[in-house]
Amino acid sequence: MQVTIREVAKAAGVSPSTVSRALAPGGTASRRTRERVRAEADRLGYRPNPSARGLITGRTGHLGLIVPDLLNPFFADICKGVQARARGLGHAVFVSDSEHDEGLELDAVRTLAPQVDGILLCSPQLGGEELRGLRELTDKPIVLLHRSEPGFASVTADLLEGMTDALTHLHALGHRRIAYVGGPRSTWAAGERAAGIEEMARTGTVEIVHVGSVAPHFDGGITGAADVVLASGASAVVAFNDIVAFGLISRFTARGVRVPDDMSVVGCDDIALSGMAAPPLTTVSVPKAHGARAAVDLMFRMLGTPAVDGAEPLRRVLPTHLVVRGSTAAYERG
Repeated sequence: MQVTIREVAKAAGVSPSTVSRALAPGGTASRRTRERVRAEADRLGYRPNPSARGLITGRTGHLGLIVPDLLNPFFADICKGVQARARGLGHAVFVSDSEHDEGLELDAVRTLAPQVDGILLCSPQLGGEELRGLRELTDKPIVLLHRSEPGFASVTADLLEGMTDALTHLHALGHRRIAYVGGPRSTWAAGERAAGIEEMARTGTVEIVHVGSVAPHFDGGITGAADVVLASGASAVVAFNDIVAFGLISRFTARGVRVPDDMSVVGCDDIALSGMAAPPLTTVSVPKAHGARAAVDLMFRMLGTPAVDGAEPLRRVLPTHLVVRGSTAAYERG
C-alpha cells in the first residue's frame, strides 16, 4: 500500500502540514526538521501526491510560460531553460504559444492563471497599459522575460550594448555604410535594438541605412528587405534576429551576392543553427539559458520560496556578447 503523509508525520514526530512544508521545494521548515522528515520519507518509501500537497500549501506545483513563437529556436531554447530550472525546483511548466497575437496572449493568461502558481511572459506583445491590466485578470505573480515594464519583475538582455558591439565590429572591419533590418516596431526588443543602432550612428563613425521593419521570420529577410539592402550601397547589414539574417543570406545568394566577400551579415540571438549555417553567422549572443534560470528564480522569490539566487533584485539586465563567425569580413574599398 502507498505510504501516506500522516504515516511520515507520525514517524518524524511532526504534523502532516510540516511534512508538506519540509518536502516542498524551498519549504519554510527548519533545516533540522527537513532532514528528519526526508530521512523518514525515504525510509518508508513515501512519494508526495502533488494534488494533496496543493490542498495543504495552496500551491499547484505548476508555472505558466507564454511565448510568442515556438517555431523560433530562440523561444524554444527559452522554454527548455525554464522547464529545466522549474523541474529542478519541483514544478512542472505549462507552455502556451501566443503566435505574436495580443488577444491570444490575454486568453493564455486567463486560461493558465487558475492552474498555476505564477506566469512567465516571454517577449509579450501587449502594450504597457494592457500589461498593467493583467492585474485585474489574476493575482498570481508575473515575471517578464525579455521585456521591461515599470512595476513588473523582469529579466532582460542588454540589447543596446549588443547592437553597439555589432556595429563596432563592422566598423573595425572597414565598413562605413551599414544597413539595419529591424523587427516589429511594437516589441520591446525592437526598440532596444534600434536604440543601440541609433546610439552608434550618433557617433558619426558609421552611416546607418534603415531598411524598415520586417516580420521576425525567414520570409522577413527574403521578401524585399534584401533587395533594399543591396540597392542602398551598404557593405554590411545587421538583422533583427538570426532567422531574418538567414533569409537575407538566402536572397543574397540567389542574387549572386557572396557572404561575406560582397556583403557582411550580423544577426542577433545566437540560436544553435547560427553556428551550423554556411557561412556560420556572426551574431549577438543573448543569454537564453541564464535568462530562463533567472526568471524562474525571480518567480520563486515572489512566491516566497527563494531559489539559489534569492537575493537578486526584481529587475535583472544580463550582458550580451558578440560571437564572431564567418559571415563578416574586412571591407576592401574599390
